[in-house]
Amino acid sequence: MARENILHKVRTALGRSAGQAVADAPPVRLRVLEVAMEDRIALMISRLEALAGKAARVPTMDAARAFVAEAIAGKSAVASNAPYLAECGIASLPGVRSGIRQVGELTEVCARVDIGITSADYALSDTGTLVMLASPAESRLVSLLPPAHIAVVPRERILTGLDELFTVLPDPAARTSSMVLITGPSRTADIEQILVRGVHGPGQITVVIVG
Repeated sequence: MARENILHKVRTALGRSAGQAVADAPPVRLRVLEVAMEDRIALMISRLEALAGKAARVPTMDAARAFVAEAIAGKSAVASNAPYLAECGIASLPGVRSGIRQVGELTEVCARVDIGITSADYALSDTGTLVMLASPAESRLVSLLPPAHIAVVPRERILTGLDELFTVLPDPAARTSSMVLITGPSRTADIEQILVRGVHGPGQITVVIVG
């Protein structure tokens, strides 16, 4: 009886009756702005740097490989299985562990290395965000477990924002078990409202935009 009373009150507040069919959901309203690619890149860089992230613009895949080689010099690194990293030659750089597909081995390696190297499925210029779709090519461990993260992204993957993302990827769950949005270095202010970086993930992030 108590349950029916509660449901009756809810229905009354909503102006509905028992057995009434649920109305169709309203249409999704997405607003995609027309933004030139150069403006997207400039905004992506400024938003990322405002969050204490770093950004670099390189003209070619060869230049991207040279940039990453310099960034990891003297350090240990692991690369995801993203095809783009292989195309750039980054996965085969000296000192970079790559091609790991066993979760246990990957966890052990990511917990030891200094830097995780990935690509990104998309980037959102209005917030400086990386969009990572979990897959055998892009394991979440590589972008979340090492203390520093380098993401190498071709300029064609830079979108204006979330609205555009959901026009090109309207149903993320149909493609991946997890979509992670990374906006700047990991940070929290849970303790005494003091901002601390690197608690829940990498404390350093560098996005290399290619093209």
